[in-house]
Amino acid sequence: MALYTGITQSNLRAIEVKVDSLVVGTVTSIAVPVSAGSTLTVTAASHAGKIIALDTATGSTVTLPAATGTGNVYTFVTKALATSNSHVVKVANATDVLSGSLTVVDNADGTATTFGTVAASDTITLNRTTTGSVKIGERINIVDVAAGFFSVTGTVIATGSEATPFSATVS
Repeated sequence: MALYTGITQSNLRAIEVKVDSLVVGTVTSIAVPVSAGSTLTVTAASHAGKIIALDTATGSTVTLPAATGTGNVYTFVTKALATSNSHVVKVANATDVLSGSLTVVDNADGTATTFGTVAASDTITLNRTTTGSVKIGERINIVDVAAGFFSVTGTVIATGSEATPFSATVS
């Protein structure tokens, strides 16, 4: 335990402060990722502001909460490569859509193609080849920006001829 004795800016008086640890700089996250498992229904209370690991070799299917404009951020990372099925992140209902883009990087040469959403995009599929789930550490950030709308950004790694990971599958 460290001990600091000095003058504070309020009331200019000496104080004694005991601290268990000191961090210099900015800490953005020290949390252990939350496991998506084979299926996960995301909730604001349990998952907002946390990293959610797509961590199942048989693919993780994640359903977002309804978009209401909370500003909540949901971050997804590949922690295990899907070897069967796909990693999927989708909206909860036929009203919500995804707006934004994902950069799909070619695993062989590092070239990148950015794919944007279309009006009906509500699902992200990392299919183990052309749309992602090729390398551990792929990242997708989703923000609840307004009723019915999520903003999406991120980078995934693919093989072969890169393709859009976005589709409309929720009805």
